[in-house]
Amino acid sequence: MIERVTIQVNQETKDKIINFYRSIQKENKGQYILFFGQNKDLTITVYSSKKEDSFKVFFIGETALSEAKRWDKDAAPTEPKENKAPTKACWEVLDSQIGSDEVGTGDFFGPICVCAAYVKKSDIKRLKELGIDDSKRLNDDQIRKLGKILIKEFEYSQLSLNNEKYNELVDQDMNMNEMKAKMHNRVLFNLKSKHTSVKNVLIDQFVSEDKYYKYVNGEKEIIFGVTFKTKGESYFPSVAVGSIIARYSFIQHMDLIGKKYGLDIPYGASGKVTEFAKKFVKKYGFDELDKIVKKNFANYKELTKLL
Repeated sequence: MIERVTIQVNQETKDKIINFYRSIQKENKGQYILFFGQNKDLTITVYSSKKEDSFKVFFIGETALSEAKRWDKDAAPTEPKENKAPTKACWEVLDSQIGSDEVGTGDFFGPICVCAAYVKKSDIKRLKELGIDDSKRLNDDQIRKLGKILIKEFEYSQLSLNNEKYNELVDQDMNMNEMKAKMHNRVLFNLKSKHTSVKNVLIDQFVSEDKYYKYVNGEKEIIFGVTFKTKGESYFPSVAVGSIIARYSFIQHMDLIGKKYGLDIPYGASGKVTEFAKKFVKKYGFDELDKIVKKNFANYKELTKLL
């Protein structure tokens, strides 16, 4: 019988799982997939998460439950969910709005890119004509095409946090969610200060509302009255636009890094990415690597074994 089991693990357990199943690892280019393994009885997928020190691991197959219990003694078969996020955009807010999303948080290489977009009620028809959907379901070619259109037709505010600054902030004990919260707050403020009558300010939720405002406390300008919702890009057109522009910016940054080093830089944080990084270090050294990766990722700890 085919079983489906989902468990939530911390980073230490996630690393142990990836190492344990390394022998059955298969290639998977999914942007948010950290590890994909498969044999005739089992499929394992480890996903990056927007929550601090929390990762989802999916086990599917005849031995899924027994394997999941290796890592979580309370693991149980996953019950089908009735209320899943829509497979197509199912927009709940159609009035004028400002919404933000980010990309790059699950990628070892490249920056974190956050973007807020301003969408008027009259823009909804145009977005439907463009076929705007959840950016995470769009491939890079589609993002490149749509991104070029959106940055010309829509008002937006976009910030990118490069890896050197990211690593500096980590050294100052700032976690990724705090960095993201500050960036979201800034891009939202940049647009809200221009469009003060807009009531709908929206974020693709990556942390609780309380923690978000705790992170931005102390900022010079703070946007209050924000609506937080997971999978926000599927429910709010402004978040969908922000998501696509953020990813478009991320792809451009990755293209520039690749051009600089004459290499095709991989996305994600899988074992394949670590193997690529090992080759990069041999060719360019750790000093160059430190400029383009997030050093607090497990991939970097694996690389330090080369020292």
